[in-house]
Amino acid sequence: MGRYGEIQEDFLAERTRLLDGLQKDENRKLSLRLIGALAFRTHCPAYGYLQDALGRAFTDIDFVGYSRDFQAIIRFLTDAGYVEDKMVTRLFGEGRLIFHDPVFGRHVDVFLDKLDFCHPLPFVGRLEADWPTLPLAELLLEKMQIVRINEKDLIDTIMLLREHAVGGGDDQTINADLICRLTGDDWGWWRTLTGNLQTVETYLNHYPQLTAEDILTVTHRLHELRARIDAAPKSARWKMRAAVGERVKWYKDVEELTR
Repeated sequence: MGRYGEIQEDFLAERTRLLDGLQKDENRKLSLRLIGALAFRTHCPAYGYLQDALGRAFTDIDFVGYSRDFQAIIRFLTDAGYVEDKMVTRLFGEGRLIFHDPVFGRHVDVFLDKLDFCHPLPFVGRLEADWPTLPLAELLLEKMQIVRINEKDLIDTIMLLREHAVGGGDDQTINADLICRLTGDDWGWWRTLTGNLQTVETYLNHYPQLTAEDILTVTHRLHELRARIDAAPKSARWKMRAAVGERVKWYKDVEELTR
């Protein structure tokens, strides 16, 4: 048994156990925020049922944190009953940690300072903007940076946009100002994100489980975000890269870490 009780088989119960542990006095300053499917579920209490209705299954638990808390993160998850993958720590510890669940065979991923898959998504200075997940804008960007986006990411995105409006801040809205700054400076980010917004809209009609109101609301928010992105100023770097366009690859291929 870990310091914060036994590891729970149910993903939502295990999420709650870990978040309760982070609320303990000794962990309150620890920079850990949920990402991934469980983060979307946590931040969408009204429409979380859409994950179930659309067949979205949980497979692991993901966090982000700051590299300055490296040792404290290892301590917390070890105290919670997880086993550090020391080989991964040696090879990738500057940016990623993995912990194994010795009871149910799952794992916990922790990404430090940024998510860097198809496009870099820094979050230093942003974790304080929300709890217990990444801020909504970064949750959306977490999915929208995937060039070969898959169905589970589309489902999470649809749910997020059904629950949360597009706005100019982080208070229960998707911070379009932050997204526009990113896509206005980096053409590659702009290209991938706008393409994925269109893919999300296309897939809305693939799900008979969605109501007409669901589809209308998500479509409106997709269009509002795209309009803001299009209207935002673009940097000289963006314009130079836009002139090259898709003749040169604008993203990195994602290499899966063998576990």
